[in-house]
Amino acid sequence: MHLPTIDIGANLTHPSFSSDLEAVIDRAHLAGVEQLIVTGTSVESSVAARQLAQTRDRLFCTAGIHPHEAGQCNNAAIDALSVLLQDPKVVAVGECGLDFNRQYTPHPDQERWFVAQIELACQLGKPLFLHSRDAHPRFADILYAHRDRLPAAVAHCFTGEREELYAYLDLGLSIGITGWICDERRGAHLHALVRDIPADRLMLETDAPYLTPRDLRPQPKARRNEPAFLPHILRTVARALDQPAEELARQTSNNARRFFSLPLP
Repeated sequence: MHLPTIDIGANLTHPSFSSDLEAVIDRAHLAGVEQLIVTGTSVESSVAARQLAQTRDRLFCTAGIHPHEAGQCNNAAIDALSVLLQDPKVVAVGECGLDFNRQYTPHPDQERWFVAQIELACQLGKPLFLHSRDAHPRFADILYAHRDRLPAAVAHCFTGEREELYAYLDLGLSIGITGWICDERRGAHLHALVRDIPADRLMLETDAPYLTPRDLRPQPKARRNEPAFLPHILRTVARALDQPAEELARQTSNNARRFFSLPLP
């Protein structure tokens, strides 16, 4: 049985999808993914995401500068994002935030352009699609400094511990859960934590092609994740919540449509 779902984050402009992108999108639809948000991580990928979103009614996208790309960011890039965000197909600012794990970009540069994108979202009244890895509590501190003006925001791909989750919930953030919860080595703690997420602030995503659910059988070729696997993540979260999958699909889809102002499919 297909469960109608919405994938709030898939990196469909990634090169791994270049040879079969149409088939990937079609498989997602056949699996019940009614709507899908393509993630922008640089000006170039955000432009490509918008172009892709314009090809199908059920596709939308974000526009932003990922912290890994912040070293190349400048005011012209922020202006370019502002233009992209005028398009109704571009439904959020991001992926933006802080990543202190890989150290691809100096922390001051990450913070400067993260703040610039928060201010852009405040100015435009667009939601924020947020990235934080090994950056707590600095990430939350920056958001707290903008709390009075902060628009709707979602902590994309949440993988943290209880303290971090509660800091985000206190800020009013929604929480995106990925296939990380399907990894018994790294994500087992999320089975308890998802119970602490208010039902109206939980959303689901694949983060494809990354974070292929580790317990998916058979494993896909080259372990590439894709949106068609979202129902597997949904069922894992539903079991953790002791909730019917159909009910969770309906709730998380309603949350995503409200958060991103998506039309009914």
